[in-house]
Amino acid sequence: MQTKIAQPAVTLEVAKSVGLLESEFEKIKSILGRDPNFTELSIFSVMWSEHCSYKNSIKWLKTLPKKGSRMLVEAGEENAGLVDIGHGLACCFKIESHNHPSALEPYQGAATGVGGINRDIFTMGARPIAQLNSLRFGNIDLARTKWLVKGVVSGIGHYGNAFGIPVVGGEVFFDDCYNTNPLVNAMSAGIVKVGETISAISEGPGNPVFIVGSSTGKDGIHGATFASEDITEDSEDKIPAVQVGDPFQEKLLLEASLELIKTGAVVGMQDMGAAGITCSTSEMSAKGKCGMEIHLDKVPMRQANMEPFEILLSESQERMLVVVHKGREKEVLDIFEKWDLNCVEIGKVTEGERLKYYFHGELVADVPAEDLVLGGGAPVYEREYKEPAYFAEAKKFNIDSIKEPLNLQETIETMITHPNLASKQWVIQQYDSMVGTANMSTNQPTDAGIVNIKGTDKAIALTVDCNARYVNADPEIGTMIAVCEAARNIVVSGGEPVAITNCLNFGNPYVPEVYWQFVGAIKGMGEACRRLGTPVTGGNVSFYNQSTLDGKVVPVFPTPTIGMLGIVDDKSTITPLGYQKKGDLIFMLGSAQDDISSSQYLVAIHGVKLSPAPYFNLDEEVELQQTVKKLIVADVIQSAHDVSDGGLFMALFEAGLPSGLGFDITLPIEFRRDAFLFGESQSRVVVTIKEEDHDAFLKVLEGSKLPHTLLGHVTKGELRIDDESYGFIDELKPQFDNALGNKLNN
Repeated sequence: MQTKIAQPAVTLEVAKSVGLLESEFEKIKSILGRDPNFTELSIFSVMWSEHCSYKNSIKWLKTLPKKGSRMLVEAGEENAGLVDIGHGLACCFKIESHNHPSALEPYQGAATGVGGINRDIFTMGARPIAQLNSLRFGNIDLARTKWLVKGVVSGIGHYGNAFGIPVVGGEVFFDDCYNTNPLVNAMSAGIVKVGETISAISEGPGNPVFIVGSSTGKDGIHGATFASEDITEDSEDKIPAVQVGDPFQEKLLLEASLELIKTGAVVGMQDMGAAGITCSTSEMSAKGKCGMEIHLDKVPMRQANMEPFEILLSESQERMLVVVHKGREKEVLDIFEKWDLNCVEIGKVTEGERLKYYFHGELVADVPAEDLVLGGGAPVYEREYKEPAYFAEAKKFNIDSIKEPLNLQETIETMITHPNLASKQWVIQQYDSMVGTANMSTNQPTDAGIVNIKGTDKAIALTVDCNARYVNADPEIGTMIAVCEAARNIVVSGGEPVAITNCLNFGNPYVPEVYWQFVGAIKGMGEACRRLGTPVTGGNVSFYNQSTLDGKVVPVFPTPTIGMLGIVDDKSTITPLGYQKKGDLIFMLGSAQDDISSSQYLVAIHGVKLSPAPYFNLDEEVELQQTVKKLIVADVIQSAHDVSDGGLFMALFEAGLPSGLGFDITLPIEFRRDAFLFGESQSRVVVTIKEEDHDAFLKVLEGSKLPHTLLGHVTKGELRIDDESYGFIDELKPQFDNALGNKLNN
């Protein structure tokens, strides 16, 4: 389409420069029946990017379980998952990545990730009440890693604290594979009354279309395309693709949006995240099987002389697209004037399914909505995959090649001060975990974050989990473990796991070995979710998380982060992770193994980075979780904490921290001491019981096949193993608490 407004000439080379394949360029010409102009090419490039279209992942994503008795919308139907939690209420939740922006500009990259995920929640009509995050960084001794950590944590903290939503959980992990490409995954959850949600849809020819919130600038242009390519030496040139956030604007936008929704004037609403106006207009129109006529020159802009493609592709933050019932425009304008926010009518809904974009009266782009979106005309690929050579090599690992440490005290001190196991207090103290008074896990810590649902006897339990080392060792088993650990954290906290969201962080999908990791992860996720009854509500795929430096490709560990929602039907069942009283008996539920595979101990103490995934049996995991639920309902346990990173020792140590209590345990002679203490074989939980509840505890276990081992008892503060003292909790706690901060500040 020819326009009077000057646009760059479109050639195959130009198409490739914005991330399109030659076959995709030809498909665009076929769809339009002509060559695209530059604005149209830009529209297709962002909408067909991996970040927006899932073109290399949707085939496998469709195999995941999506149905469940509590599900109110299925994956892909709306901006976020929606689950019935009872009392006429629903929980809206989702996790997304902001990896590439955070790699270049960590503060704004992380901050806008928080802002974007919260908008996904409140555009559906839900008020956000909790945030979580999963963060991965490189070698902590590198100056770049320290810069990234400080920027990301500061960005999350400043944006989230100003917005006023508590952070109730998260994880931080360090490995060399993330040196250049960190992972920043943000999760948000909100509450809404059932039946009062808003859909991301456009319908009703003649209905006006409004842009509301902040003004549009040149930040974030081609951000979706940038998120769909490798990090290279030239990536710093793309810093304009990183968005800039304003949490105070977002807070105003939240209140204005929720007030507007209550009027009933809204037809549909969508956040302007990836691909900005392009994405919201096309996805809303495709869903409603209609078109739009949009006048780009009416969009409030904070920079002069913006080109049409820049306005369309800008990912400036704190903006929404709202379709309103015709005749109710004044209500919209009045509400946003009250909140001192932009609110401009920029177009209208039309018959047909064409998106027509005008600039100062001239038609600058004319494209079909359906052909832009996932499930419509966007390309779908089936990539080849093959097992990488390292997989077979890892299976050659033999525990007998590892000598047990002679000095257990040194090993313990190394473990509790390792950045992956030490306290994340340096991070947590920068987040407001108590704003809104919904967080119930601060004074009495639990394995999952527990968030109060005011006015009810219910709470929700939230967690994010993924041990990426396990997934790298065996993608299928490792991802099953990630799902099961998330569920286990919720179960031991007194909740019932009900659904997951996921953030799938992988390398380049065009590399067969990377795609093999992705396929294995999806298979493992699907199997675990089906067994646990936790359908997938949606999430995010983030490919191209790898670095091309000095000609060498360095992929991150495959990291399918699992965000899980659980429901606590009765707040009296909330179970702390910490010891409650000296003299209580300590039991381990689940079977121990002579296994140190993929453990932090094996990596940190022995420097062995390649080994299989730890022992895991899905049947045993299901049995464990069902049994723990029965023990909690029977009110026969005082605390419960799952055995995960760092093994049994770290679980016992962490359980003593909240109350300053210790433990006295005896190790069984049939296992290696290091495997029993530091191995990470799965499906184990440490519980404590009152001595007088011993018989009642065993009675509940009678009908279960679950192994249980009496380890010892809770002490006043000393840590004793096989009648030897390894110090006192109050002496070791400062080392544990300060290790991460000391590393980052030196």
